[in-house]
Amino acid sequence: GRKSFADQATDKVTPESQKPATQRVGDTASGVYDRAAGALQPDSQKSTTQQASDNVRSGSDTASSESKGIAQSVTDTVGSATQGLKDTLGGATGNK
Repeated sequence: GRKSFADQATDKVTPESQKPATQRVGDTASGVYDRAAGALQPDSQKSTTQQASDNVRSGSDTASSESKGIAQSVTDTVGSATQGLKDTLGGATGNK
């Protein structure tokens, strides 16, 4: 039931804008299923290609999660700085 490495690569290479909505939903659902199946299936029962694919996906998921965390941290910092500047300027001019 899991997608082959070639099918996964094709899904990634095809731009989302060129996929119909049903395919985008299907890709998302199959990706969730494949992640769960990959986590539950022992490595001893996976082909070498499937193990490699799971390892690449795991690394990609980790990097994506970390970059989202960094982006959110930057957004929070900029938001705090902007609010601080507004508060400072508001206090100096008597406006809040």
